[in-house]
Amino acid sequence: MLDLFENESSGGREILGAQAFVLRGFALPVANELLANVALIEKISPIRYLVTPGGFTMSVGMTNCGRLGWTSDRTGYKYTAVDPLTDNPWPQMPNEFLKLARSAANEAGFRSFIPDACLINRYATGTKLSLHQDKDEQDLDAPIVSVSLGIPAVFQFGGFERNRASLYFTVT
Repeated sequence: MLDLFENESSGGREILGAQAFVLRGFALPVANELLANVALIEKISPIRYLVTPGGFTMSVGMTNCGRLGWTSDRTGYKYTAVDPLTDNPWPQMPNEFLKLARSAANEAGFRSFIPDACLINRYATGTKLSLHQDKDEQDLDAPIVSVSLGIPAVFQFGGFERNRASLYFTVT
């Protein structure tokens, strides 16, 4: 098992699989700006605990920003342009998020990536998100850019039905 936060400031690209990388310390220079923006986003669209189609409440708190946000309820998983909690559009994706996602995608070979959604997950100690496949994605050729800030976490990785690009950043 790889420690996602081990030597996070050392930088560099670690290959996990085909089109899957860990970019250690990549977000470190902008970590404070990212966290400040998360706080602003949470004031507009608060963290919430979604319900799965099976009726279970997720232990991971989440919100979104960008043109689309990911939601879940008893009817299924979906992307929406409107926050179902506030009935308003999701907050605009901050420029720091856009620049970081585009820069990381570029580092991994995705030169023209423009994110349309940013899921913000809040993991408390002991929180779990099981291994899953993002089958509701429209474009399986677009990268998933994941930025981890804060407490150490164990990420499960694998079980692809189809190759999917992934990038992970680490900041503690």
